[in-house]
Amino acid sequence: MSKIVIFLGPPGAGKGTQSQLLKERNGFIQISTGDLLREAVKNQTELGKLAKQYMDEGKLVPDDLIISLIKEKLQEYADKNIIFDGFPRTIPQAESLDNLLSRLNKNVDAVILFKIEDEEIVKRLTGRRVCPSCGAVYHMVYNPPKIDEICDRCGARLTQRDDDKEEVIRKRLEVYHQQTKPLTEYYKSKIVEIDVTDNPNNIYNKIASMI
Repeated sequence: MSKIVIFLGPPGAGKGTQSQLLKERNGFIQISTGDLLREAVKNQTELGKLAKQYMDEGKLVPDDLIISLIKEKLQEYADKNIIFDGFPRTIPQAESLDNLLSRLNKNVDAVILFKIEDEEIVKRLTGRRVCPSCGAVYHMVYNPPKIDEICDRCGARLTQRDDDKEEVIRKRLEVYHQQTKPLTEYYKSKIVEIDVTDNPNNIYNKIASMI
């Protein structure tokens, strides 16, 4: 029986990193609405153009846009173990996810809550840089490129995503606390808290032992 796991926590808490480890080591499928939306923005689809307006301001993309993407992925990966990374973010999204899963005779098996302070999030995200050419990700403090602002892999100049700028990050955190935290009550019977200031491999070991 395939498993459905939700990673719940603020932006920059490491949900994507842990999703990738479980994908590589345990064969999970990662569904990240952030990645899906950025792909739509990059491809300049109608959904992408609309979503970009919200993302650039640090606001949540409306539920109906998110649900349309999630529904397609659930159908595509119906028989796979799935990690939802960054979704759901609101109670209505959680209810919509439950409805979609029930149609597939599935349910949410576990919710991992990533615990971290806001100031650590700001420090993490403002230092992040991405390569617009090959997609490599760096951090100016924790994982800097060999040459300042230049990609080690392909030599392209690194950029900072609009949603990694401090004013946008703080807005995203404010939105998270207001709208997403109530999910801890919604999923209270399934939640397990993890301190994510630890080494990524140690965090992975804790999560893997739970699911």
